[in-house]
Amino acid sequence: MSKHVVITGANRGIGLALTAQYLAQGDTVTAVCRSSSEALEQLQPSRIITDIDVTDTNAVRELAQQLADQTIDILINNAGLLERDSLGAIHADSLLRQFQVNAMGPLLLTDALRSRLHNGSKVVLITSRMGSMTDNGSGGYYGYRMSKAALNAAGVSLARDLEAAGVAVALLHPGFVQTEMVNNAGDISADQAATRLIARINELTLSSSGQFIHSNGESLPW
Repeated sequence: MSKHVVITGANRGIGLALTAQYLAQGDTVTAVCRSSSEALEQLQPSRIITDIDVTDTNAVRELAQQLADQTIDILINNAGLLERDSLGAIHADSLLRQFQVNAMGPLLLTDALRSRLHNGSKVVLITSRMGSMTDNGSGGYYGYRMSKAALNAAGVSLARDLEAAGVAVALLHPGFVQTEMVNNAGDISADQAATRLIARINELTLSSSGQFIHSNGESLPW
């Protein structure tokens, strides 16, 4: 059965690859982004909604209005931001930007679209193992690590709060992916990451809701 999938940050990278693969499966995809791209438009998703900054409450409300008459089967919070802050070069505005995009944005968006979800819907948070306390062996990247740890905390709370409505929540680390965010320095392609992420989303149930999972299927430490 065809699903309605809403994907943020769909204009490039992992979001673009997820859009392509869900469309290839015959699903309906609403691609959400701040600005479109030629690559996204070539895919011809069911709908492209632009000018959506996930940190802007008014923009998020506008998105909810545009989707007011639709149910959402899978909501993928993919939009993210990485800035390379380190000791001696830490700036409050950089930390705040990453926190707003990576942690607050997905929570605000999910809350705004909550009424569009139904029993059996799935909410996906594209997080990172860099938000893990246990896995941090190299330090640095303060804003990114802090914001992804905050996203993980929000994801666990969402899993608890949405359980009664029959909505499961996934916290998924895509892997080290070759995208513009990391100057294409990753070890897997965006297409490979999307394939693995979709497999994890397919496996998601209420019993596994709120778990922190690598796209390869491994459980990650908090």
